[in-house]
Amino acid sequence: MRPRFVGRLGLADAVTTLNAALGFVAVAVAPANVSLAARLVLLAAIADALDGIVARHQGGSELGEILDSLADVASFGVAPALIVLEATTGTGAGGWPMDRYLGLAFGAAFLAMAVIRLGLYTAFDTDEASTEGVQTTLAATILAASVLAGVPASAIFWALPAFAVLMILPIHYPDLRVRDAFLMGAVQAAAIGFPFRWEALLPRVLLAWALGYLVLGPWFYPGPEGKRS
Repeated sequence: MRPRFVGRLGLADAVTTLNAALGFVAVAVAPANVSLAARLVLLAAIADALDGIVARHQGGSELGEILDSLADVASFGVAPALIVLEATTGTGAGGWPMDRYLGLAFGAAFLAMAVIRLGLYTAFDTDEASTEGVQTTLAATILAASVLAGVPASAIFWALPAFAVLMILPIHYPDLRVRDAFLMGAVQAAAIGFPFRWEALLPRVLLAWALGYLVLGPWFYPGPEGKRS
């Protein structure tokens, strides 16, 4: 008697599952090593882009879209919220108790809006050329890159509720083209591999790139080719 998933999942689903696992590991290590947790979130973002590319070229399963959103809850909802909390109000950051309570509220709001946004995406946007609200992957990438780039803790702290709002605003973001997804992945990989070289130059480049898409993408980015996740 074989497991139920055998024969129903493909390579893209395996990559999606890796994304979820990376999110869990990021959560587990965040209290001890925030920078490592941030790098794991960026690695999960690479996996998130890769599963869509694999699905386009080799075909996806019936479960692909559902698995993708479930994985994103872990990697781009729970993990970045905890990373920001640890980086800005954890014991290592010297945060005050009141900051910690406010951070818990901000983190809960971020996660709640991420879950809602991912649910809406799965229900309504998977076949569309764009998606409404800031992508959870983009929000998580900006937060993780901010931690690695040495952005002041207060700015990262207040970015958490800001993204909670941005994820549900009626602003349409086009999906990245395959070429641009590869380029973004290359920058993410460089930031993961060398986060502290040249005064954190690579995370800062990634942060600038992601912020550029956040601000300019809805109005100036050309039409996408389509992406599963």
